[in-house]
Amino acid sequence: MKRQFGFDEITRDDCSVLTVGTFDGVHLGHQAILAYLIERAAKVDGCSVVVSFDPHPREVVLGEQVPLLTTLDERADLLEAHGIDRFVVLPFTRDLSNLEPEDYVEQILIETVGLREVVIGYDHRFGRNRKGSRETLETLGARHGFSVDVIPEQLVHEATVSSSRIRKLLADEGDVATAADLLGQPYFLTGTVIRGDGRGRTIGYPTANLRVHGDRKLVPKIGVYAVRVEHGGEQFGGMMNVGRRPTFETDGAVNVEVHLFDFDRDLYGDTLRVAFAARIRDEVKFDGPEALVAQLRKDEETSRRALRDI
Repeated sequence: MKRQFGFDEITRDDCSVLTVGTFDGVHLGHQAILAYLIERAAKVDGCSVVVSFDPHPREVVLGEQVPLLTTLDERADLLEAHGIDRFVVLPFTRDLSNLEPEDYVEQILIETVGLREVVIGYDHRFGRNRKGSRETLETLGARHGFSVDVIPEQLVHEATVSSSRIRKLLADEGDVATAADLLGQPYFLTGTVIRGDGRGRTIGYPTANLRVHGDRKLVPKIGVYAVRVEHGGEQFGGMMNVGRRPTFETDGAVNVEVHLFDFDRDLYGDTLRVAFAARIRDEVKFDGPEALVAQLRKDEETSRRALRDI
């Protein structure tokens, strides 16, 4: 798959059958669009293209900080796995947001990316003040010779699938199980193992402290989770704590640390990919190390059982 990040890397291809959106998480709703996009590209001997943005448009237009389900590289990997031919990332700026719908289509989609056919979701809006609509695209398509396809709302368990809903499930509830249903796979993060205080090893539960990749990557709600960890091509079960370690720490900083089951090797500097399987419990403060270790034993048993059952 061609990855073209920024205007300097974009090459125009007039055979492009494209769709536009942030595609954060590449969830089941996105996947339905991708499958249709690939099908349409094959029928017209075209190139399947996803056009996306960085940063998230809401950060520019509304000044909101949006925690992301996927970094750009993670999004690219997922799109490639689904068979997309080209991933184009436009730098989202105030100037881009202020383009009138007609100018956006003509200057960006046609002249810069290239366009034979566009596939959009049922509620797709674009251009200045989101004035552009399906009708706008159809009018411009008749003028410039491209076609427009619209796919309907995608439902899972009779509910709309959206990145916003998945973010809320993870950040507010830690509901990694429902998030996985909507994503079509477990939610995951990637991080580099950094040095911690080594306290976990002294109590029999050594942990790998992670510096999570992506400064806007969403970390689920504080708590303890059963996880699957990928390291060097191998997979291990484990349990992860996202929290402030209140039994020992008072600085309030949120740490991400994972204990791998049946593993005893040095991980410092290595990269781990951690997939969330189940939420085990909230983080609580214990009276001391003994009470914490007793709870960790229970957490391990619960986590191993959860990993077997999923």
